[in-house]
Amino acid sequence: MNNLEIFSSLIVMIFLIIMVLISVAFFTLLERKVLGFMQIRKGPLKVGFLGIVQPFNDAIKLFNKEFVFPFKSNYFLFFFMPSFSMFLSLLTWVLIPYTLVIFNFKLSFLFLLSCLSLSVYFMVFSGWASNSNYAKLGMLRGMAQVISYEVSLALILLSLMILIMGFNFLDFFIYQQIVWFLFFLFPLCLCTYTSMLAELNRAPFDFIEGESELVSGFNIEYSSGGFALIFLAEYSSIIFMSMLFCVFFLGGLSIDFFFFLKLMIIGFSFIWVRGTLPRYRYDKLMNLTWKFYLPISLNYLFFFFSFCLIICNLISNQN
Repeated sequence: MNNLEIFSSLIVMIFLIIMVLISVAFFTLLERKVLGFMQIRKGPLKVGFLGIVQPFNDAIKLFNKEFVFPFKSNYFLFFFMPSFSMFLSLLTWVLIPYTLVIFNFKLSFLFLLSCLSLSVYFMVFSGWASNSNYAKLGMLRGMAQVISYEVSLALILLSLMILIMGFNFLDFFIYQQIVWFLFFLFPLCLCTYTSMLAELNRAPFDFIEGESELVSGFNIEYSSGGFALIFLAEYSSIIFMSMLFCVFFLGGLSIDFFFFLKLMIIGFSFIWVRGTLPRYRYDKLMNLTWKFYLPISLNYLFFFFSFCLIICNLISNQN
């Protein structure tokens, strides 16, 4: 690569990061508005026209606050973990196959699994470095939840990888030009959606932030910019997972207007689920993944593997 290509890639990456942050700002505003109307109230109204500047006002206020270190906490880990979570969240965005391809990963699946597994370390180190019992309990509960659902999500991704016989996300657009995977993989689609909810710690699986027991979970001691970065990373991951779901099951010819319309519908469904469903019970959450989602994803994995073997044998016999 020459200097011009490196510079243009850098400019595109900076533009992507800015657009992701703006998307997060308006997604939080949408969530507050939707939850407000579901609870028969208006939501943010005062700052700007119909409260449209409210997220930027909140961000400026948070970053201007004092960053408080808890007593006897691990200062280094406590300070850098929010930045690490934000970096991980933004790093996954290079996987999406845009029309203007920034990095065309041939091993997108493996990179995605690596990024998803690294998110657990942020939770563990943040909870441990805070020197708070609430943070440690939230960290332990969240670690068990994320690792459990990561197993089923990884098996689902492996099933899809075997189905398209490749590691690249661009292949999904090729295979879904005529019919979406949603129609003949509907059980797997539901398992993926629920696993994404649990992976993102969203309601009804928000056990890390059980207000009645753990107040705010592993991030209870964070204030100012640290809390804002964790908040940004969480909502950036929600938008990314919505886009990933569209690529896997609702793909089309390319990333066009209808793709972003589907993305908005899936993102809205995350908010809708939060406003509608009560928090699940923790033991039922664990039973759901180990007794139901794991067998379903394993059966699909073996089925796709056998199907691909049969197709390959038929092709080789014809030749």
